[in-house]
Amino acid sequence: MNDFPPMIVPVDHTAPVPRRIRAMLANRCVVDTTNALYLWEWRGYPAYYIPVSDIADGLLRDTGQVEQQPRGLARIHEAGHGQARRYDDGLVPGHVTFDWESMDTWFEEDDQVWVHPRSPYHRVDPMRSSRHVKVELDGVVLAESDATVTVFETGLPTRYYFPRHAVNFEHLTPSPTRTQCPYKGRTGEYWSVGDRADLAWSYDFPTVALRPVMGLVAFLNEEVDLTIDGVRLDRVITHFSR
Repeated sequence: MNDFPPMIVPVDHTAPVPRRIRAMLANRCVVDTTNALYLWEWRGYPAYYIPVSDIADGLLRDTGQVEQQPRGLARIHEAGHGQARRYDDGLVPGHVTFDWESMDTWFEEDDQVWVHPRSPYHRVDPMRSSRHVKVELDGVVLAESDATVTVFETGLPTRYYFPRHAVNFEHLTPSPTRTQCPYKGRTGEYWSVGDRADLAWSYDFPTVALRPVMGLVAFLNEEVDLTIDGVRLDRVITHFSR
């Protein structure tokens, strides 16, 4: 059993989106709504479902194809760089959901959102901690500190962000990998350890909520050995496990 809270929202759960949602394509606003719905197509996070009336004319190009989805019959449209699915009946009649990459950028109010919509039930809480944390791999100490910023996130194990002076960079090799997260922001650096790729990272461009971790270094719990206050933790298993 993992020692962190699981995702609890059931598939096909819907809820109103209280935020203004916009999408940009070729420097033009093509989606602008305050009446979107969240729909959880899987338990991890929701998709936006946009009222047809709040989509720019000409954006949707009907392909003539249909897909039977659990939430109804979807008509497939080309839209921007990808596809969109329009539902005229079922769970969300009169709504369209887009491939995320079909648009250039998405916004909640005036804040850009990366990768996928933010779940209203998802928490990410950074907290300063004086617990003694040590990270090892094959007996080699990669980082050790009693002044980490600890990040508690729904559906993921606790991550420990180390000040750089507590990281043994002689064991880390810079990696070109960069990632984005709708809750935490954009990473600026990744590091590998030997032939284990991308075991550590740093957010140089965090969201407002995650500013306490800016420039700090975290390690992938699933692939390293963590000792907290002298107690070795079992490695957790998540979708990031290899």
